[in-house]
Amino acid sequence: MVERIGTCRVLGEIGSGGMAVVYEAIQEPLNRRVAIKALKPSIAIDSQFAERFEREAHFMASLQHENILHVIDFIKDGRSMFIIMEYVDGIDLYDLLERSPRLPADIAAIITLQLARGLDYAHFRGIIHRDIKPANIMVSMQGDVKLMDFGIARHEHFGDLTETGTGLGTPSYMSPEQILGDKLDFRSDIFSVGIVLYQMLTGRKPFVEDETRTVMQKIRLDRYELPKKLSVDVPRKLERVMARCLQKMPANRYPTTQAIIDDLTEFLAPRVPMSHNARLVMFLNEIGVMSGDQTDEVLSAVAPRVLRSGRRDAGFLRSIAKWQASALTALLVSGLTVQVASGRWSGPPVGAAPAALNPAEAGYLTVSADPWAHVYVDGQRVLTTPAALAIPLEPGRHYVKYTNPYFVSVEHEVVVQAGSTVHDRATLSEPSARTADPEANP
Repeated sequence: MVERIGTCRVLGEIGSGGMAVVYEAIQEPLNRRVAIKALKPSIAIDSQFAERFEREAHFMASLQHENILHVIDFIKDGRSMFIIMEYVDGIDLYDLLERSPRLPADIAAIITLQLARGLDYAHFRGIIHRDIKPANIMVSMQGDVKLMDFGIARHEHFGDLTETGTGLGTPSYMSPEQILGDKLDFRSDIFSVGIVLYQMLTGRKPFVEDETRTVMQKIRLDRYELPKKLSVDVPRKLERVMARCLQKMPANRYPTTQAIIDDLTEFLAPRVPMSHNARLVMFLNEIGVMSGDQTDEVLSAVAPRVLRSGRRDAGFLRSIAKWQASALTALLVSGLTVQVASGRWSGPPVGAAPAALNPAEAGYLTVSADPWAHVYVDGQRVLTTPAALAIPLEPGRHYVKYTNPYFVSVEHEVVVQAGSTVHDRATLSEPSARTADPEANP
């Protein structure tokens, strides 16, 4: 095994695929743990594969998003090529589904929501992934979902390194148009997202080869079995999200990945009264992926000290969930809201909220923005999108402002009614004249 790559000391091999080997290493100047993807020597002699590997590094380096694996460096030494990436302590979705073939609806929705956020960021920048599948989706021990492996990704405005019809991708997760070798857009990724969501909810892929048809033929020609026929109870709203992703014709699918984010945000808001990261961490503990010590350490960031006991059983986790659910009620009673960045609690009160707001009299506001934005309500910054919490507000007229350093701000007026939820969405499309702050991206 190789011992050093650049300034990195290799600790061991993490995994190996057809094109590359992945190592765990320490980047010694910074004493930072990293993952290194090394192109296999037998593959490097093929210029097309080498060019594809280098293109993957450039694509991933251009995508700075919390739901996309971060590239730190690219090393090219003769025919040897290495991508230095952040090391994610976690489990990929393939292995997660091996442990727990059918996921709870809220867990499947949270994973899909974070996946859609990463994809939306890539799609907005013209990049189509083309290989969405469980093995390319990582769930970290902090409850973050990371999209990996842009090895066959392409830019919608640039040429492809493969000939039309070569069908690059994983057959079980391809869209009908990908199988046919047609020109693809971002809606092909949306179909693949639907396949992954179906698999998480039902414990099986929607299209499986049999004695009459191949999996590719089934994807093109057959309908999938409805979850209820498999004796699987899926909430109606979530099933509608899945069904729309899995439409055979691209025009019948979601028009954007942001639209998936909107629907999943609406689905999760009343069901998960806690940080999505915390809910994922709790689930990883329940199925034995995380130890009690790891779980306690992560949850301690969102739980009060009184709950940081030595107990790691289900009762301890339930107490965490109960505390976070009561925290949302407490916010309503006090008339405060929260700022949510990456699904974590913090933040100032909404300026228009009264000193004491009865939950029964509150109205609710959910927001989304394309691309991301800081959101202000009545002059007070309350959250950064994407965020999946409903903001409690006094019934009446409120003013919502969306800001992003790269675009001109957008302002909306909304009317909130007691006991109901209004969703406001903004599209920031006019470029800003100001210089972008590289630290502004959440």
